[in-house]
Order: sequence, then C-alpha cells, then structure tokens
Amino acid sequence: MSITIVYTIATLSILGGSAAVILYLVAQKFKVYEDPRIDEVEKALPGANCGGCGYAGCRAFAEACVNAPDLMELYCPVGGDEVMGKIADILGLVAVKKDPRVAFIRCNGVCEFRPDTSNYDGVKTCAIELLVYSGETDCQWGCLGYGDCYEACDFNAIELRPQLGVPLIIDDNCVACGACVEACPNNLIELRKKFPKNRKVVVACRNQDKGAVAVKACKVACIGCGKCVKVCPFDAITLENNLAFIDSDKCKLCRKCPPVCPTGAILELNFPPRKVIE
Repeated sequence: MSITIVYTIATLSILGGSAAVILYLVAQKFKVYEDPRIDEVEKALPGANCGGCGYAGCRAFAEACVNAPDLMELYCPVGGDEVMGKIADILGLVAVKKDPRVAFIRCNGVCEFRPDTSNYDGVKTCAIELLVYSGETDCQWGCLGYGDCYEACDFNAIELRPQLGVPLIIDDNCVACGACVEACPNNLIELRKKFPKNRKVVVACRNQDKGAVAVKACKVACIGCGKCVKVCPFDAITLENNLAFIDSDKCKLCRKCPPVCPTGAILELNFPPRKVIE
C-alpha cells in the first residue's frame, strides 16, 4: 500500500470522526425535551385523529393537554368523559364532564315536501353546487343531498338516502367529531345534546325566508309564527330571522311545541306514540 493511500485513509477517518463529533455536539445543543407524559396521554386517546377536539390529531391534542394548566377548554368528543378522566389521572388534573353530543341535519325537506324544480348537471358535490347553483329546489337553505357530510364522516354515522334527498345521521355511530358540521356548505348540521334513547325535539329547518315564501318552497318549512316559543315552559326556543331554534341544553323534551307547529317543522324523534284522547 502506497504512502498516498495511507494518508488518504487517515485524512478521511479524521474528517469523518470530526464530523461525527460536531453532529453530536449540535444535536445535544439543539435537543428538544419532550415530556414523556405526552406518550401516556396519546395512548389513552382513541386514536381517531378526527380533529373533533380542535387539534390536528391525537398527538397534537396530547401535547396540548400536557402543556395546559388545566383541562377546562380541552375535550375529546370521541373518547368522552371516560377518556378525559384517564387523562386527568395521568396529569393530576380535574376533567370537566360534558353532556354527550350528536350531530343533526336541520332539514326535513325530503322530496315529498320539497320537489325538484330544476336540474343541476355539474360536479356532484354540495360545496361546488352551492358555488355555481342555488340547488334543484326552490329552497336555497335546504340540504343539497350529494353527501359532502357522508364523505367527511370516518365513523359510518351518516347514511345517504338519494331517494329522499336528505342524508340520515345514525345516532349510535356518531361521536360528535364535527367533521360533518365543517363539511356542510349550507351550515345545516349542528351538534346537539344527546338524550337517552336518542330522543330529540328539533326544528328541522334552516329557511330564513318569510312564511309564505318558505312554505311555498317546502311544505314543512318553519314560517316563524312563534307559537312554539309561547308554549315552551323552559325558554328553550328562540325566534330570529323568521326561524325558530330549540336549544338542546335547555330543552326538557316536554313535547309541548310539536303539536302547535302549523307546518310540522318541529320533529319529535324516538318517542313512543302519543296517546290518542277520544
């Protein structure tokens, strides 16, 4: 072996060793400490990575929990109170208990009540149709029916019903992640308090047109008459912009409002049949 080769090998070895030492020192200098509790919290989470907590995945939510002084503003809708309790135990904090929520589509304008009056032949998504077209019915407020909410749901909680024109939320599968709420371009979906046996009393309408115009477009539209507001003993119903709204956190499911609604815009769901008084 010539002296040149020996020098070359020695030089490369020295350079390699020096580079390794420099990289090690740089790595130590800029090393970021990560709290080991982040891993523990992440393991306690359901791993849905749905974004319903307001963070970009479970890892980001775990970091937020560890770095927060308390859990007052932090909640995993998929895991609910049980998971938040585990996180509180890991961090030595107190978890805030919340009523479970469920998504609801505020539109009952199925084809029977809201017939098509035109034909849209563009790209079949709700978001694109709303940009270029007001919809195939005379109600600009109602469900467009192409299933942007269905595509956004990762929990098989939405059933498309093309024959009816309005999808259906499957309450038992819904985890209230809010993905469908964000996906609906007409702002038709809301997260409501989930009552036992999936019972609910809701105004299934978002039409803010005046009564005559609204009911002409859809037979079951809210006409803003205010009769429901007057009969509610719990101040759970408000009337604004020709539209009634029932606050699920105030509603006690007394069911006094559905019978007085002249158009049937208020639905009472999953209750036993009312007794017929003869």
